Amino acid sequence: MKSPEEVGRRLDAVDYLADEGLAMAVFLALRLGKPLLLEGEPGVGKTAAAKALAQALDTPFIRLQCYEGLTAGEALYEWNYQRQLLHIRLGQATDDASLFTEDFLLERPILRAVRHDGPTPPVLLIDEIDRADDEFEALLFEFLGEAAVTVPELGTFAATRPPVVVLTSNRSRDLHDALRRRCLYHWIEFPQPVQAAAIVRRAVPAASAPLVRDATEFIGRVRGLDLEKAPGLAETIDWVSALAALGATELVAGDTLRTLGTIAKTPDDRLTIAAAVPQESHP
Repeated sequence: MKSPEEVGRRLDAVDYLADEGLAMAVFLALRLGKPLLLEGEPGVGKTAAAKALAQALDTPFIRLQCYEGLTAGEALYEWNYQRQLLHIRLGQATDDASLFTEDFLLERPILRAVRHDGPTPPVLLIDEIDRADDEFEALLFEFLGEAAVTVPELGTFAATRPPVVVLTSNRSRDLHDALRRRCLYHWIEFPQPVQAAAIVRRAVPAASAPLVRDATEFIGRVRGLDLEKAPGLAETIDWVSALAALGATELVAGDTLRTLGTIAKTPDDRLTIAAAVPQESHP
């Protein structure tokens, strides 16, 4: 892509509306060949941005979902121990080295991205990196800095076409400075009501324009309440979809209260939002 404006247009073509800041961040990541770290509150569209980028580039999308206890074997590579054991039982193992060849190597998301041999590099999403342990971050340094993965028994695999790497974080913990230094950075804000309405209209075309407008404005105000989990775009889309399924064409208190389960994810948040409904919804 030749400019941030083209990035915005290409993402728009696959129904992802990026603001100028995100379009610039993606453009620079592509142009400089650097990983892009996206942070923001849950539900602002970080994961969706990576998926949309893969669509816009017409290239494979590879996702690594992070979680506590994630290991190198699950993220980078591991050995097919069952095949190795069968190899031994059949008497085909001449020595230990014969058990550690590419025939027994299982590619996990990061190594698969490095060894991708297609005409275009894939988009690799390392999703919610803040959920993984500090030790896992250290495993990523070689890959993020050099687009390479070292398998001690086989050597180093370096990407001929480095993958487009997007990392996301909800800031549940601080990330290591060494990881941040290897990445470009962008913080994604909750969209303003006008942009949110445009996004929801695309996601729920059956919803009426007044319903979309009122619902997105209501969500914008709700985010100012003291909530454990502020509703994001995903919840907004679910809510408007539910209201449209009920045949609602505008936002009224009764429908709002009946469908709070789509936007309130804890009992306390449900009570807080419900208390705000009479003055926030149309009569």
